[in-house]
Amino acid sequence: MALNITQKLIKDHLVTGEMTPGEEVGLKIDQTLTQDATGTLVMLELEAMELDRAKTEASAQYVDHNLIQEDSKNPDDHLFLESATRRFGLHYSRPGNGVSHPVHMQRLAKPGKTLLGSDSHTCANGCMGMLAMGAGGIDVAMAIAGEPFYVKMPKVWGIKLTGELPDWVSAKDVILELLRRHDVKGGVGFVMEYFGPGVENLSAMDRHVIANMGAELGATGTVFPSDKEVKRFLKVQDREDDWIELKADKDATYDVLEEVDLSELEPLIAKPSSPGNVVPVRELAGKPIYQSYIGSSANPGYRDFAIAAEMVGGQRVADGVSFDINPTSRQMLTDLVKESHVASLLQAGGRMHQAGCNGCIGMGQAPATGRNSLRTTPRNFPGRSGTREDSVFLCSPETAAASALTGVITDPRTIEADYPKIKEPKRTTNMDLLDEPLSYEQAKEVKLNKGPNIASIPKMDEMPDKMELPILLKMSDNISTDEILAGGARVLPYRSNLPEISKFTFEIIDETYYKRGKATVEDGGHAIVGGFNYGQGSSREHAALAPRYLGLRAALVKDFARIHWQNLVNFGVLPLTFVNEEDYDLLASGDVLQLTDLRNKIQAGNEFLIDVKDKNEQIKVRHSLSDRQIEIMLKGGIINWAKDRQQLGG
Repeated sequence: MALNITQKLIKDHLVTGEMTPGEEVGLKIDQTLTQDATGTLVMLELEAMELDRAKTEASAQYVDHNLIQEDSKNPDDHLFLESATRRFGLHYSRPGNGVSHPVHMQRLAKPGKTLLGSDSHTCANGCMGMLAMGAGGIDVAMAIAGEPFYVKMPKVWGIKLTGELPDWVSAKDVILELLRRHDVKGGVGFVMEYFGPGVENLSAMDRHVIANMGAELGATGTVFPSDKEVKRFLKVQDREDDWIELKADKDATYDVLEEVDLSELEPLIAKPSSPGNVVPVRELAGKPIYQSYIGSSANPGYRDFAIAAEMVGGQRVADGVSFDINPTSRQMLTDLVKESHVASLLQAGGRMHQAGCNGCIGMGQAPATGRNSLRTTPRNFPGRSGTREDSVFLCSPETAAASALTGVITDPRTIEADYPKIKEPKRTTNMDLLDEPLSYEQAKEVKLNKGPNIASIPKMDEMPDKMELPILLKMSDNISTDEILAGGARVLPYRSNLPEISKFTFEIIDETYYKRGKATVEDGGHAIVGGFNYGQGSSREHAALAPRYLGLRAALVKDFARIHWQNLVNFGVLPLTFVNEEDYDLLASGDVLQLTDLRNKIQAGNEFLIDVKDKNEQIKVRHSLSDRQIEIMLKGGIINWAKDRQQLGG
């Protein structure tokens, strides 16, 4: 049987289950990736599991999110993470080395391997011919401990690329075109697989740009072939021996098939406040801007910075524009310095920041209130920038640089300049970005360095058989994890302190939720109601764990984003969807949901009825839990389930 690349990768790593779309499969994980906003919990979970040593081929902990050291909390956690990597046998990337995704691509990514990361943009490494997926931290902890990763078998969406990108159009416009066509949930349940002659015209880092924002389509992952371009990239990194060829069989088929002619694309831009709100740049030309931001994991390549440098070289950005430069790896920044690109950016008025996630997650570089910010970042969810009432547009480096010069949104094709031709270095500045794991004997002697801001995860009780749950919030479509629990410099320093970080839960939607939620804990908890695509965005498991800590026991929505759904299951929050979507209109905040004989009902079938107290109404609901996940739910979460397995020798 002819197989596409995704099917080959899954077949090679299949541990349990059948490759039938929608059925749960267990996959062997070769590599893992954690970052500091989620990794602290992962390391605490490894400690709770009493892990002896990582069972993966390679696991790496990156410090890229929480780099601002306004007090001791972040540096204390960095020391904890460093000690944990030494104890458990992981690679460690120090603060300032760069964003996890491009650094992992440079130093560890290998064609043909699986990668699981506690960051939703882990899918970026699919550019290397890997099956790379984001997940909640506890799933990554289980993978580090040698357990399979369980996921619903995806369908495969084949995207045939033809032609070549015209001047002033780049890889960011390719993924924005897909978002224009399909919006933020168009890829749910799919791996997006790119093939065709147009792929040859995209560099490995161009492919990274496209694969990164596959997360914004809701896709399980994005896969590119491993070809001569991937081999060239690995050679530049002095890792040519890690290359293997990987491509689809000649007669491979796809569940969905579409074509993108690269030569027909034009500069695109996503309007506030969704990555799927995409229009041509020319339609918004002339709107004034306050900020133009280059960098992030969504445009991390050498050419993304170099082309902006060439465009602004010898000029000055417009008055009143903050031109923010966000390098993505120390290695890349060093290469840019050698070619004088950094000097060009600075002389034009650029504000240089350290290599890391920074403004992408609201960690500095927040825009002014009521002003437009153009960013090459992957997301523009409300408040994600760090400014509560923000107005963030997503665009390519070409559009961002052209607009910085004019002070208004500008189609780069209209500026009076030749399109810069960028040549990437044939040899990069090869540096040791990762601290190597200690030997087993050395690791056994390492003690975890826990600062005062680290709190253990509280014990979760089993799912009761009967619950009366008041609805504390009724929300609309596309609620993101940034709205459930924000990132940024105010919040993320408490990532290892659940009681403190829970105080920020749902504050963007309802500032009273924390007190109201906490008040329900002793009475059995509460529920929330939402629309389509609930929990889109970041993989941060705090967005499930903090509401659970405050008494959330059930989430009833029209449908869920994949990673957040899985995080809810892992922490014992029952994820339910409406069988009849019009029943959403029957419910209001303050209604009480009555769930009876619950343990039997979720085991007996996928659909059951719940009563709405005092309304003489019944709502038919559905769950999509596998048998394994039903066990996890009954136990009150995956930590309890894992402990029982260890005690039983499972």
